[in-house]
Amino acid sequence: MIPARLSRRSLFAAAAGLAAPGVPLAQSHTSPGPFRFKGWRGQEVEAERGFFEVPEDRRDPTSRRIRLSYVRFPSTAARPGPPIVYLAGGPGGTATGTFAGPRFPIAMALREIADVIAFDQRGTGLSNHIPRRPAYAGPPPVLTREGLTAHMRAEFARAWAEWTAAGVAMRGYNTNESADDVDDLRRHLRAERINLWGISYGSHLGLAVLKRHGDRVDRVVLASLEGQDQTVKRPARSDRYLERVDRLLDAAPEVRQAVPDLSALMRRVHARLEADPQPIAVPRQAGPLELRIGGFAVQLLAGGLVANPETLAMLPRLYLALDAGRIDALAPFAGQFAGGLSVSGMPEAMDLASGISPRKLAMVRREAETAVFGDALNFPMPHLSGAVGGVDLGEAFRRPIRIDHPSLLVAGSLDGRTVLEEQAEVAAQFRNRTQVLVENAGHNVFEAHPEVQAMIVRFFRGERLSDARLALPPPKFRIT
Repeated sequence: MIPARLSRRSLFAAAAGLAAPGVPLAQSHTSPGPFRFKGWRGQEVEAERGFFEVPEDRRDPTSRRIRLSYVRFPSTAARPGPPIVYLAGGPGGTATGTFAGPRFPIAMALREIADVIAFDQRGTGLSNHIPRRPAYAGPPPVLTREGLTAHMRAEFARAWAEWTAAGVAMRGYNTNESADDVDDLRRHLRAERINLWGISYGSHLGLAVLKRHGDRVDRVVLASLEGQDQTVKRPARSDRYLERVDRLLDAAPEVRQAVPDLSALMRRVHARLEADPQPIAVPRQAGPLELRIGGFAVQLLAGGLVANPETLAMLPRLYLALDAGRIDALAPFAGQFAGGLSVSGMPEAMDLASGISPRKLAMVRREAETAVFGDALNFPMPHLSGAVGGVDLGEAFRRPIRIDHPSLLVAGSLDGRTVLEEQAEVAAQFRNRTQVLVENAGHNVFEAHPEVQAMIVRFFRGERLSDARLALPPPKFRIT
């Protein structure tokens, strides 16, 4: 079973193995001070939980103050360097939750250099002050593009109104405010400068930190890059990614024979289910819930599967089953389909605020008309645009910048969420960069290859690295 996780990009990106907003912390300790942090595979380490307060919306003097949380892993160095602040992806992932997983060994290795700070961004973990809403329990929409878009716009507008009435400054949940939180964290730590370590949306946030507070940043390690105007990805670039995946099927003759053209198979399944949604039962304590699955729902699911090789490898078998009329092939994902009908606040607000430029939106709409994923990869953006007003951060936020900080940029060649062509646009902003490409790695590239950890440690130690190309075995596609 694929780990349950919602991502801001897709209601069903649990398939990508990305962390959900509001997931329970791996630690139950919620008061400030020393405690034992439980990391990956039962490992424990001494750590310190801390808190500091910030305005919920710095532009609104009447907004409430909220408490933000972090965990500090003290350095083992005699003379520690600037703290290394980890920026989780999503938006909605928690740094503390991430360090309970396979990225934990990297964090521990970095203690040789400096304190490592797992910072839970506003709206996540113990930094979340948006009231949790009950899971959606109304009549489910038909899971087509039209049905899901209408549902999500109505649900989000309703939730926004409820949160605002409860005193939550929802307009404060944007990437600029989070970037200012990072600088306030620096002040709280009494650090003159900090290092940044982030991935996916964490790189999007990292760019905002560099734009707003770059004079207080020393070195930068980012992976699975997402640029200032890349909240919504270009559908045509996802098509090119799928063409590269299709060529990999040549190494598996049985799969190649059954799937002569992967993109054509996917298009056929999407079109048929979107025109004729099929029922699937979701088990519940109150009795099974029947959902009608359209092609758009399958596009959302596949948009999560392409993130990493281990789930990417599922595509041929899944689509062959659906093409044969076996809707039961979606049964393992039924709970994710149902869970994707709710909103949690922070991920949607962040995406809406980062927005999309008019030029890019026109391009996305044009490309989506013929693309395999349509515009599903980025749901619920741009589908939520205009659901609430006055939140877009504008073109100044999305404008590229020149970055002269020493930077290590890591990418996986099979990352279907932030494809290489998109990442290249971001990397061009870094003038003092070292790039590492891991062949056959996906979105979760930091832990994919054992040499990446050593390179990150050496880079933060101040060593000069050369561009590198690492390799992993290709995914094993099967149809049985």
